[in-house]
Amino acid sequence: MITTLTGPNTFMLQAELNKIRSDFVAEFEDIGLEQLDGEETTAERMIEAAQSLPFLAARKLVILRNPSAQKAFAERIETIIKGVPGSTDLVVVETKIDKRSVYFKVLKAKTEFRELLELDPIKLNNWIVQYANDYGGSINTQDARYLIERVGQNQQLLASEIDKLLTFNSSINRTSIDLLTDQAPQGTIFELLDAAFAGNKQKAMDLYKQQRALKIEPQQIMAMLAWQLHVLALVKTAGERTPDDIAREAKLNPFVVRKTMQLARDLSLTEVKDLVSRALALDIKLKSQTIDADEALQHFLLTVTS
Repeated sequence: MITTLTGPNTFMLQAELNKIRSDFVAEFEDIGLEQLDGEETTAERMIEAAQSLPFLAARKLVILRNPSAQKAFAERIETIIKGVPGSTDLVVVETKIDKRSVYFKVLKAKTEFRELLELDPIKLNNWIVQYANDYGGSINTQDARYLIERVGQNQQLLASEIDKLLTFNSSINRTSIDLLTDQAPQGTIFELLDAAFAGNKQKAMDLYKQQRALKIEPQQIMAMLAWQLHVLALVKTAGERTPDDIAREAKLNPFVVRKTMQLARDLSLTEVKDLVSRALALDIKLKSQTIDADEALQHFLLTVTS
């Protein structure tokens, strides 16, 4: 069997790879296992591994990570696949792949192609609940959603945070989440904008000062604000498109889109355009003039609804 693993969900990709490897070793032991990295070896060496017969083993498992890093391998992919013997299982792992390339089209057509995508908010929420349960703990769906909002949607990070939380208490709740996890900067920026839009100036300033206390520079805060405003503009101009449609077309996480829609509902298109225009002018000033960046950013946030 020849399998391709790819996609942006690196956590699920690694989990799939680990299962293939562990299942093989459990049945045939590791004598027939060979793993090569395309960034560290030659195309010829990878081709030889894929096409040679097993030695002292009934079957062989060859795992090639990013073999397209070697141009000669990618160019010969169809011939390589044809030469893989029936006694060899080949797994091609590509963390990034050009979907316009012949290489991609051959892999999709000629192999068992598994593209591991980021989970949508509902599936991610359910996964957190199940993951905690699988490791002897528990978390309810509301607290799982809160954990996502606090640390972000990266499954690898979420898994690490859940592991840490479970060592503290097998029952995960908001209290332990607040105590043991750090809020992702982007999540704080969303809260910061939300507070500014709501006219809660004190909360907006407190959140800004938290960012600065964490040694996050004004220019970094400005960059995150610009990204959030970019998403806001996309959502506001999306018409009747669903959150999933917006996420797919704009290549954004559906969870981010849904959160941003909450902000967009309370703003007119004119207000969004004005906000983006003011943010652009501020960004240019920060990059081209000698001004007090903290003062300028705080003024922007305090007058965001003016």
